[in-house]
Amino acid sequence: MSGHEPEPKRFEPKVPVQLDPPKYDPITVEELSKCDGTDPNRPTLVAIKGIVFDVSRNQAYSPTGQYHVFAGKDSSRGLACSSLKPEDCRPDWYDLDDKEKTVLEEWYTFFSKRYNIVGKVKDATNY
Repeated sequence: MSGHEPEPKRFEPKVPVQLDPPKYDPITVEELSKCDGTDPNRPTLVAIKGIVFDVSRNQAYSPTGQYHVFAGKDSSRGLACSSLKPEDCRPDWYDLDDKEKTVLEEWYTFFSKRYNIVGKVKDATNY
């Protein structure tokens, strides 16, 4: 026995999700802001560390959902700090402590197993 346990599957979705191959098309901050769930003709998007995920099928990110504050922006800092305050939903996270950076990485893993990657934030410097 090597003493190495396999990585826990705590981030795996309960129901397997068939994801499309990731797309890294540039999405401007302005375009991202229009994808906050308020326009039914646009997808609902959330960016983490500059990578944009399509969360349209999750009602939690809709205008009436509990996580709507994250929609239409790069909310890396808010996710890392477990904060729902609008002022924390911004991309800068470099000054966070290691624990918060780990939480952010865990959110990124969680999202990447559930939602299609549809782009990256144009000119983002936080990935």
